[in-house]
Amino acid sequence: MSAIKEYKCPACGGTMEFDSTSQKMKCPYCDTEISVEEYEALNESQTSEDKKSGQTEKSTKESTFVTYICESCGGEITADKTTGATTCPFCGNRVVLKGQFEGGLKPDYVIPFKLDKKAAKAAYQKHLEGKAFVPSVFKEENHIDEIVGIYVPFWLFDMETNALVTYDAERSRVWMSGDVEYTEHEFFKIERGGTMAFEHIPEDGSRKMEDDLMESLEPYDFKDAVPFKDPYLAGYVAERYDVEADECKKRAKKRAKASIKRELRDTVKGYSIVKPVSDNVKIQKASQKYALYPVWILNTTWRDQKYVFAMNGQTGKMVGDLPADKGAFWKYVVSRGLVIGVILYALMWLTVLI
Repeated sequence: MSAIKEYKCPACGGTMEFDSTSQKMKCPYCDTEISVEEYEALNESQTSEDKKSGQTEKSTKESTFVTYICESCGGEITADKTTGATTCPFCGNRVVLKGQFEGGLKPDYVIPFKLDKKAAKAAYQKHLEGKAFVPSVFKEENHIDEIVGIYVPFWLFDMETNALVTYDAERSRVWMSGDVEYTEHEFFKIERGGTMAFEHIPEDGSRKMEDDLMESLEPYDFKDAVPFKDPYLAGYVAERYDVEADECKKRAKKRAKASIKRELRDTVKGYSIVKPVSDNVKIQKASQKYALYPVWILNTTWRDQKYVFAMNGQTGKMVGDLPADKGAFWKYVVSRGLVIGVILYALMWLTVLI
């Protein structure tokens, strides 16, 4: 039976959280700060199993939820089976759920949050600026329902690729001789081959997160990754993977193959037309690691519709779909069309006059 793990302040007994600014465990009540390593050492020497805390399955075998007992207030915390860190809905206590990141489920690495909730709000407001076709009232009326810092599970893949690609290419030359226009066409068969190594290709390991949304948050800088320690989760929500590595590896291979083909295509220059004819891309080596990456999720509502925005908790990159003001869009298209029409009309008359 798994239990809840709390992070009590050694000075006042309050619940500590991981502070993204200081990169230390911090007590919001007495401002005590302690490094993750120091806190782990202190916690290991003092921790004893609380028999009252535990995990009980819901009544049906088909249920995907688990109930935990909060050690601070005794309230029930109901969480998805893949949730590894959450907040007690009764007392606000931030807890890590034991067993979710242990044994074979333990991540190899974690990139700690570098940016806080305030930075996420600021990035969201900046994201709305300069968007010509976003309704102006959306910026004023869109209501932020929730901002949550989530550690999202990612599988990271290292791969070595080898590729051989064949292209048909054409080069054309046009010239005038007297009143006669000549066109010369040259045709070529081109081959390009090479190898390329990839490190830490990230693939979202949670079915709760949209793959396209998570991919659009890239890149993450792996230099900030540290060996996983669960105190980094304190104060945040965390999910463990529910997509197996083999399934994610298929997506990573597609990305690696597309990248090497794109790089080889960029070396074919000086032709008017280039068409790929065949390609042979092989993955020679592949290895994987399991990591948690920081993401701020902003859930918003505007005119009864839900909009989701996400920010990379390391770099601050903000993404999310925005509504379009169709009236402003078509006004822009028509105005641009009129300008282009006037220019073409003027050029036509200049040609006639000449």
